[in-house]
Amino acid sequence: MAVINSSDPLHAGTEIESLHENRDVAKALDETAQLLHDQNANEFRVRAYHAAANTIRSLPTSLRTLVEHDGVDGLIALPTIGKSIANLIHQYLQTGHMSLLDRLRGESHCEALFTTVPGIGRELAHRIHEHLHIETLCELDAAAWEGKLEQVPGIGAKRVQSIKDALAIRFAKGMSDAANENDTNVNAAAGEPDEHCPDCSVPVAELLDIDREYREKAISGQLPKISPAKLNPENIAWLPILHTERGGRHYTALFSNTARAHELNTTQDWVVIFRDDAQSHGSWTVITSQFGKLQGSRIVRGREDECREQYNAQRIFHQPVAGQSPHPEIPSMWEDGHGRVTPN
Repeated sequence: MAVINSSDPLHAGTEIESLHENRDVAKALDETAQLLHDQNANEFRVRAYHAAANTIRSLPTSLRTLVEHDGVDGLIALPTIGKSIANLIHQYLQTGHMSLLDRLRGESHCEALFTTVPGIGRELAHRIHEHLHIETLCELDAAAWEGKLEQVPGIGAKRVQSIKDALAIRFAKGMSDAANENDTNVNAAAGEPDEHCPDCSVPVAELLDIDREYREKAISGQLPKISPAKLNPENIAWLPILHTERGGRHYTALFSNTARAHELNTTQDWVVIFRDDAQSHGSWTVITSQFGKLQGSRIVRGREDECREQYNAQRIFHQPVAGQSPHPEIPSMWEDGHGRVTPN
């Protein structure tokens, strides 16, 4: 039973509103569990989200008050609430969204994520996404340093610098939290997903293998399909979704449903992979390279050099067959030492 501590009507009303927010969080966690079940995710994860919802529903005090006093650690201290779910609850209290739930629904969460950066409102977050087609805080940081952010209408040099500074503080905090956890052999960072910019924490070989699994199962019709909320006026369930694991790491993969992917007709090529577990969070996009040495190969965007090293390492141990490419992912006309593709 919920307990209202204040006898003052105004403060009591605020407490009641906060407890209603608890109910909304519990509802979101239950919906997450149901969607994971419907999309063939690990049943352990399904039960974990249902258990967390029950904990929140029975909590006699406000989640928001708990976080204001004790931070994310206060959430983790609750029964059945681990780091991953605590991060999502914290995100919901800050933005009104849970990135994982948005993803399972087929909705984009990146604009809400961008608004958590000081100096970026909803309208600006939308412009950044539409002009630069980026989806993570790491990509936002890279765009700021590469001069791309200033190409977005309404963003000047002063605002770009403030965004750089805000992200630098955020990433530094995330890395510090991760280092502290490593002292106890747990590689995790507190705060919101993507907070500690973990793009390089997962080997490209693992990401490419998830990409392979997703595309093979999508082509063969083995995956459940969801109906994206955006760019889908007929509300067709066309988007295959995969939940998979590697060494206890939870991943979700699905084709990109961004405006840019539709514009370039790559909605059946670009694969977005999300990691969402107690150890870390992150997202990556895998595409078919159109240029240079890796033309025709599947690559992780932003990690092309690592992909090239991965393919080269595989070629060393692969005995080529006459008439075939040294590696099946690399076209036979691909030549070492040349940044171009030569004709057959």
